Amino acid sequence: MSESLVLSATDSSGTLLSLLRHRFRAGIVASPIREAACHTDSLVHAAVLVPIILRKTGATLLLTQRTAHLRDHAGQISFPGGRCEASDASPEATALREAAEEVGLTAEQIEILGRLPEYHTVTGFLITPIVALVTPPLNLKLDDFEVADVFEPPLEFLLDQKNHQRQQREFQGEMREYWAMPWQGRYIWGATAGMLVSLHHFLFAET
Repeated sequence: MSESLVLSATDSSGTLLSLLRHRFRAGIVASPIREAACHTDSLVHAAVLVPIILRKTGATLLLTQRTAHLRDHAGQISFPGGRCEASDASPEATALREAAEEVGLTAEQIEILGRLPEYHTVTGFLITPIVALVTPPLNLKLDDFEVADVFEPPLEFLLDQKNHQRQQREFQGEMREYWAMPWQGRYIWGATAGMLVSLHHFLFAET
């Protein structure tokens, strides 16, 4: 995928994407974000795809709304992804497999840029976020069992620190803080919002 294609979006999106490429090529390392202290050996390993869609009107991010009956994180907004299987060669393989299974993204459309720091959730998951660029058209095919809906907030909105809210709610008898970034009636929060904050840190942290 050429640099000119990335810069075909609006100026602000083009700048963000150019910075993203530069950061991954330079090997910039961002600090991990943890929702709570966890024992690493007790965590479930998982990986998600952070799919940046190269729309002509500006880069967006593909997010899913999980179905209400799922055992883990039912009804929540998330990236395509899931638990690592023994047959997966790497977190990247997990993210690509899950993205194909959940929403029908094909590997031919996807250019993987790199990994963000692992994200430790209070629910016991150790998630590896895989950042990638995706070329439309998407021709999505949703897994009706896992995915109720998909939508695409602008990348610029999600990476704007003014939209990163720190909120609280009770979990297992304790008040815990978490990140949230509501957008057009959608409540993006928890691990998904936390990984977006991690992406912001990755892009804009001083080196």
